[in-house]
Amino acid sequence: MITLNPQRIKINNSKKKDFVLLPQDEFERLIEELECLEDVKLYDEAKHEDKGERILFSDYLKYRKTKK
Repeated sequence: MITLNPQRIKINNSKKKDFVLLPQDEFERLIEELECLEDVKLYDEAKHEDKGERILFSDYLKYRKTKK
């Protein structure tokens, strides 16, 4: 779990949205964590779609040569 220390900034007490500031290192850790979560999601999707079919790499290379 990442510990964040956001600083909220309100602009002119108007109806505009607030802004949030994060220290650079916290922002970078947050981005890294999101990228890892995206990788896990893609892995889970690929695993779900896997039908168990496998071929040898050498057979794949032969197949590619015949496709050209």
